[in-house]
Amino acid sequence: MKTEHSVQTQLRGQCRESKARTTSAARLNSCRSLVRQIEGIKESVLREFDSPRWEQGEMVRFALNEAEALAWQTPYPHLLFPVLAREKAESARQWAERQTSLRHAGQAFAE
Repeated sequence: MKTEHSVQTQLRGQCRESKARTTSAARLNSCRSLVRQIEGIKESVLREFDSPRWEQGEMVRFALNEAEALAWQTPYPHLLFPVLAREKAESARQWAERQTSLRHAGQAFAE
């Protein structure tokens, strides 16, 4: 026969386990939401910096991956990533355009 104290102890334990599961589920949902938000921003920046030239598109993808990795190292990746992604994508685009112009200038000089 269980005493009132043991029943209360058991109920408290069940309550704590339930709260822990609820908290874990909430954290997991929060993380999933954060990942979806960052993926959406990534897609948006890719569309913004879309280029028919393969090199430029690849450089932008690499830049976005780097921006995402850096953002996840901070306590607020959802705040840092949008700005960092656009800065890195713009730098990658400028670099790719500069490489293309140098390549064309080199070909013109060789002729």
